[in-house]
Amino acid sequence: MIPFKNLPIRQFDGDKDVRGVETAIGGIKREAGREYPLVIGRQTYTNTRKLKTFDPSAPSRTLAVFQKATQEQAEEAINLARETFESWKVTSAEERSAILLRAAEVLRRRRDEAVATTVLEAGKNWIEADAELAEAVDFLEFYAREALRYAEKQPVVPFEGEEPELFYIPLGVGAVIPPWNFPLAILTGMTSAAIVTGNTVILKPASDTPLTGQLLFEVMIEAGLPEGVLTYLTGSGGEIGDFIVEHPQVRFIAFTGSMEVGLGINERAARLAPGQVWIKRVVAEMGGKDAIIIDEDADLDAATEGIIISAFGYQGQKCSACSRLIVHERIYEPLMERVVSGTEALKVGPPEDRTNYMGPVINQAALDKIMSYVELGHGEGRLLTGGTRIDIPGYFIEPTIFAEASPDGRLAQEEIFGPLLTVMKVRDFDEALAVANNTIYGLTGAVYSRNEGHLARAREVFHVGNLYFNHKCTGAMVGVHPFGGFNMSGTDSKAGGPDYLGLFLQAKSVSRKV
Repeated sequence: MIPFKNLPIRQFDGDKDVRGVETAIGGIKREAGREYPLVIGRQTYTNTRKLKTFDPSAPSRTLAVFQKATQEQAEEAINLARETFESWKVTSAEERSAILLRAAEVLRRRRDEAVATTVLEAGKNWIEADAELAEAVDFLEFYAREALRYAEKQPVVPFEGEEPELFYIPLGVGAVIPPWNFPLAILTGMTSAAIVTGNTVILKPASDTPLTGQLLFEVMIEAGLPEGVLTYLTGSGGEIGDFIVEHPQVRFIAFTGSMEVGLGINERAARLAPGQVWIKRVVAEMGGKDAIIIDEDADLDAATEGIIISAFGYQGQKCSACSRLIVHERIYEPLMERVVSGTEALKVGPPEDRTNYMGPVINQAALDKIMSYVELGHGEGRLLTGGTRIDIPGYFIEPTIFAEASPDGRLAQEEIFGPLLTVMKVRDFDEALAVANNTIYGLTGAVYSRNEGHLARAREVFHVGNLYFNHKCTGAMVGVHPFGGFNMSGTDSKAGGPDYLGLFLQAKSVSRKV
């Protein structure tokens, strides 16, 4: 097997790539309103209660209709997964790895369709959507190789008179609960990691983006995944999500989403249900309140570019997004002139038009929440730019910057998850680090500086799971930047890294007396 290599992201500067996505967008629009049945093994269901997915740029457009699964159907899916686990767990690592590699090939072939689906359903611009497709392919390719490494003979200390060995076995039935903001990449990463290590999976997609997840389900089936290894269960988190998490036959939960929901899952999973014979494992990646520090000797042009991309890429709807900007007072004015000017130059509109950089936020609830923080910002800081809802159909907000905010205020402490950047001025680098660490989260951060001593200090002191120097704080690449955070940002799972598959395995030690 050739060494792993990240799939390059397209910039859509060629006619062929542009035509491919335009054609795919047209195809999805023509099929708008298509209904997908619930599939559990060989049984299909069409329920009375439906789950509709919409285009956040045009909320009156229903993209697809799914079924709201019942608890009885969730029970059926779990029972099927438990039965299938008995055969899947003894399937060789080579065979499971081969399925992921075939899935990666299918996903590459359906690349334009995947990009178009993410553009329409999640509101991503074309390059962000293609980057997500590339990340999904990377997860499949990377974990296919990692599974073979975990299946190799593991090193143990030799001991005279014994033949000791250590090997890994899968956990069992797992629940995968992905977020709406990376409905293909994170969904693919968590699902494929669980499957390639020999577990069976109940995949409950986010209610805002089930069409993108449906594509991955179809890809896995086309790649030859046996029936019952993966069940795609659409529905309400409150109704079937909690039921699955608490079920005694569910061995682990892989979750990405908000801190509030993640803590609730962790609490529910910790309760011992009747008939349960294990402590459930929770793999959780939660929120962030990520900061970029700009030192007094930073390259201001490079910093400006990194700030704008980190704060307003995908409308700030990333757990890794820069929502706090910490600037040394000596370069504050020239930097902010650049940042405000660059922010005001961003083009906002429906991402179906590939010239638009910022699309809509995901739904009305997100819009209302972000606008409530804009209102709060007028009391906690000084508005530099933005702050207004754009008067076109869809959930569009101007990229917004508030300055002169208190590091202890709500604007600087609470996860907003939208295109709102809070700026704070500091006297020196020590104060910058103190402000950066002044949060319950610890996901990503960045420092722009030419001072090697300051970078060395930040390396030790800046308490985040993913830290970048002279580099934006978003865009972690599989294998290059293993991803996961500290504190209330989750369990530091390091997705896309060499430790990740171990979270879906348990080690067994066997020794023979000779």
